[in-house]
This record gives sequence, structure tokens and C-alpha cells, in this order.
Amino acid sequence: MKPLLLIDIDGPLNPYAALARSTPPEGYRIHPMRPTGWKDGVALPVLLSPGHGEELLALADRYELVWATTWKDEANEWVGPRLGLPPLPFIDWPAMHGATADGTYWKTRYVVDYADGRPFAWVDDEISGLDTDYVAAHHPGRALLRRIDPWVGLLREDFDALAGWAA
Repeated sequence: MKPLLLIDIDGPLNPYAALARSTPPEGYRIHPMRPTGWKDGVALPVLLSPGHGEELLALADRYELVWATTWKDEANEWVGPRLGLPPLPFIDWPAMHGATADGTYWKTRYVVDYADGRPFAWVDDEISGLDTDYVAAHHPGRALLRRIDPWVGLLREDFDALAGWAA
């Protein structure tokens, strides 16, 4: 059984912090979107690089790709098609954006539960050392937690690290 590759959107695929700049990062295009819950009058600007879809598809022979994003199934409607990805399974978070008593990211426990002992790699912009420690203490399988800078998104070295870890 292949390890899971758990993919967050905002940060890794959508370097949202870069929207503060006057031009998008090289290779990215702005896509106006209106996912459920987006109540603002203007569409949500989402930065995406078509090259990320190709990179993720190249990893699909080593990983089972899974959305690990607050977009949940809407990732398959709004983001996946723009990257050339097929519909992917997603983590259906029981609760979102809550605080944790130990300072871990709210997704971390759910990620461990979802993996259910399977090896996994997880890319997210909010992973910290506390999350790495939590996974090491509560997950019996191998795990790679890779924090992605929300100003730049996934880079070549991230894809290389993911490929190398799964080899």
C-alpha cells in the first residue's frame, strides 16, 4: 500500500501571502473563485501554478494523493481541475479552526486519525515542531511533515523531498 500524500491548498498550492505583492510569483496565475462560505462581494483570488498539477501527478505512482484542506470536497471542483488533477479523496474534518490545549495545529490530530497507521507525507503552511512531535508520539507509521512557506508555495526542493521520502 502506497503512503498518503496529504495536500493542503492555501499555502502550498495557493501561496496566498504573495497576493500582497503587486504581481503574482513567476508561473502562477490568479483564479477568481467562490467556494461555499466565501461571503465577500468579490471573488476569492487564488494563485495556482499549472506545473504543480504535473508535479503531483508524477508523485501519484508513489503516493495516494489526498486533499487535506479546509476546501474539503470543493478542492475537486475549484482547484483540482485547474491543475489537471483527477478528483481526489479528502479529509472530512469533523471540526475546523479550533484551538488545541497543547498548541498543535487543529488539523494534526485529524491527520493522524485519517492516516490510521499508514505512512504519510503532509504539506501545509501551518505545521510546527509541536505537530512533528505529536505525530512522532501518536502515529506508529513513518511520517514526513513539510512546512511550506505561504509566500512562495511548493518548490522544486519540496517535490524532490517528497519523491525521495517515498522511494
